[in-house]
Amino acid sequence: MIRLWKKWLIAGFMMSLLAGITISPVQAETNDVTLTDKQIAEMKTLQQELVEKEKTIINKYVEYGVLTEEKGKNILEHLDRKYKMLEENQFVPKWDHKHHHKKDKE
Repeated sequence: MIRLWKKWLIAGFMMSLLAGITISPVQAETNDVTLTDKQIAEMKTLQQELVEKEKTIINKYVEYGVLTEEKGKNILEHLDRKYKMLEENQFVPKWDHKHHHKKDKE
């Protein structure tokens, strides 16, 4: 009986630690940052490389039959939209995913 109590205490403590760690950094981030032209150019290069690498991976998944051509096409289009949005925001990502947390709005 005491062992079970200790396990629950430890599990509760670990859960509270994990909850604190995952919530705090997200709340601290803001989008009030402006990058310099040099930083924008560097981020543009890195993001372009990332998108091209991701596209290569998706095309390989389609080639190997892991993804259908339609699903692969949808993912590639999503990557292009994501890159375009980053470009419009001068490569500062927007972290406010309002559509993901509908329960919070109720």
